[in-house]
Amino acid sequence: MTPILITDPDHIAVQSFRDIKERDLTGREGLFIAEGEVVLNVLLSSASLCQPVAILIAEKRWEALRSLLEQAPQDVPVYLASQDVLNAIAGFDLHRGILAIGRKPDPVSLAAMLDRLDVQLDARRILVVASGIGNHDNMGGIFRNAAAFKAAGMILDAGCCDPFYRKAIRVSVGAVLRTPMVRVLTADEIVTQLKARGYEVLALTPSAQMQLADYQPAKRTAILLGSEGPGLPQAVIDQCVPVGIRMAGGFDSLNVAVTSGIALHQMAFG
Repeated sequence: MTPILITDPDHIAVQSFRDIKERDLTGREGLFIAEGEVVLNVLLSSASLCQPVAILIAEKRWEALRSLLEQAPQDVPVYLASQDVLNAIAGFDLHRGILAIGRKPDPVSLAAMLDRLDVQLDARRILVVASGIGNHDNMGGIFRNAAAFKAAGMILDAGCCDPFYRKAIRVSVGAVLRTPMVRVLTADEIVTQLKARGYEVLALTPSAQMQLADYQPAKRTAILLGSEGPGLPQAVIDQCVPVGIRMAGGFDSLNVAVTSGIALHQMAFG
């Protein structure tokens, strides 16, 4: 591997890395920015569902990262730049000194994802459904928990933010890049399709009478999470098994990412 030294932040080869914060808000036509060594390690691993396109690192980090970068396909260019040039390219002080551009997986339908899962002989299967999750920190945290507790996939409705936003990927410690996911327009459609395929869908809600600790997981279970504040629509909850998390008196809600971790841990090990 022969890295390419960049001395001009306006060099055409690194234009895709320019002004990251601003461009994150408008999307990258099927591409995304990965930041930091942990995320790069996932992107270049065999577990990744995404493809690396280009890598840009601080020149001072080349030797320490060389063995990792050698895992990249031969046609993926690796650019080196001084810290000052790197900061000028990114548009902010990039302390981690590592950026990569990756390509998102081709979108698939929910039916196609469920078909793929059906060929697996797992004794118990857990899916996570996110409805209206608009906060990128929460989205990244949910993906991280899904990976940690062996959820088979993530299903997002149209009200969710993009999990490939740079911050969401970073918070997920790269789990976004390795977790099967699909987008479906509405939570109602998702619940209908999952139930038709034999999944029991749990709606996490503080209004539930049943407590998570008392729930006996089905062989196929989907955990439905709503946004903080408004939560899940009652019409959607009515189609599911409402389940709550027992809390101390006077408190009735948790951060949605924390909720996902508790629920997934209970499903996986409870």
